[in-house]
Amino acid sequence: MPPLRVAVIGAGSFGRNHLRVYRELEVAAPDRVRLVAVVDASETVRAEAAAQYGIPAFATVDDLLAQLVAEVAIEVDAASVCVPTVHHAAVGRQLLENDIHVLIEKPFAATLAEADSVLALAAAQGRVVQIGHLERFNPAVTAVEPLLNRPMFFEAHRLSIFTPRSLDVDVVLDLMIHDLAIVLQLAQSPVRELRAVGLPVLSRKVDIANVRVEFNSGCIANFTASRVSTEQVRKLRFFQPHQYLSLDFARQELLTIDVAAAGAASGFSAAAKADAAAQIAAGVHASAVSQPAAVAQTAATPSHPSAGLSLQKYTVPRAEPLRLEIEDFLDAVRNRRRPRVTGDQGRAALALALDINAAIAAHAQRAGL
Repeated sequence: MPPLRVAVIGAGSFGRNHLRVYRELEVAAPDRVRLVAVVDASETVRAEAAAQYGIPAFATVDDLLAQLVAEVAIEVDAASVCVPTVHHAAVGRQLLENDIHVLIEKPFAATLAEADSVLALAAAQGRVVQIGHLERFNPAVTAVEPLLNRPMFFEAHRLSIFTPRSLDVDVVLDLMIHDLAIVLQLAQSPVRELRAVGLPVLSRKVDIANVRVEFNSGCIANFTASRVSTEQVRKLRFFQPHQYLSLDFARQELLTIDVAAAGAASGFSAAAKADAAAQIAAGVHASAVSQPAAVAQTAATPSHPSAGLSLQKYTVPRAEPLRLEIEDFLDAVRNRRRPRVTGDQGRAALALALDINAAIAAHAQRAGL
């Protein structure tokens, strides 16, 4: 099979990383992938990308599709769509209409109707649509999936220092949607009810939001996202029967605290196990996560300062989620299989995010904000 020829549409902050990864993959395996073009509306940005990667650059997708540079045709098999969200659907459709597989950065689109139009066209054309929820490829997330056992409570925090990047969307579509996509995948249950509050702080859109979601399974999830924080935090903690799990996306770490295993090994009564579970809920974050020495010790001998709790820190091989995401996309294209993050999954995350934004707007109206 000849190498897949790929292009990057939009060479801003996200697109530059896509360009870098595609070139790294090309250097590693030139017989499997080739970076052939870049598109960006900014003359300066596309000129820089063209010079850095030695590829032709175009101002528009129409120019790319004209496929004529110095009378040499440029053919494209797949493309990353890294333009502002409002253009995701239009660019995605344009590429699909020309039989080009697409990896569309999150969020999928600006509206559900736009997302549906892309999905319908992809189905008609028989092309792959993958949505760029790269945290789904975080090694800590991959490591936790085999441990799932009816999770019943999630708590997600995603805090970021303010930057002028991605101000075309609010914090829900910018940051929180990462955690929405992950929890939807882990909970595997329809949403029953949600409550949300959010406020604009440094931009005209909501910059900080807190959300409570209840699923049909009875599972509860609390989400907090802020792009006006003084620190960077990307963590997900959740509880399932007799177990607490903590994921740190930035450090790519997974920590578990197990009640049942420790209780069974030590002959604890049911009451003792229940008391141990209560200790977890009451604040095990401080006792387990903030003590590096204790965590390091668990690699050899799981232990915890609270009786009846067994702590284990998993060894998670570090990897760049974006590279894993793009490798999955290229493999899905090459083998005509479903990608790890499908268009339908991207649509589900978008639908929940838009429902959250509607709830935030309704709350603001009730509060007179």
